[in-house]
Amino acid sequence: MPSSPDTRVAVDRVACSGHGVCAQLLPGLVSLDEWGYPVLADGRTVTADRRSARTAVVLCPARALRVVD
Repeated sequence: MPSSPDTRVAVDRVACSGHGVCAQLLPGLVSLDEWGYPVLADGRTVTADRRSARTAVVLCPARALRVVD
């Protein structure tokens, strides 16, 4: 599989329970709204380096993040 410096990350808003882990792991790309739910840089997906993206997906307590290829 070819290595890409950037990976797209998307959030499933229905599955998300607002823990905020994604904002801690992807600062500058993900912020939190007033209720603690993620707001992504472009509205649906953000671009992050592969390692950070995979870490955020694995550590999301609600399993609401996914990598989009």
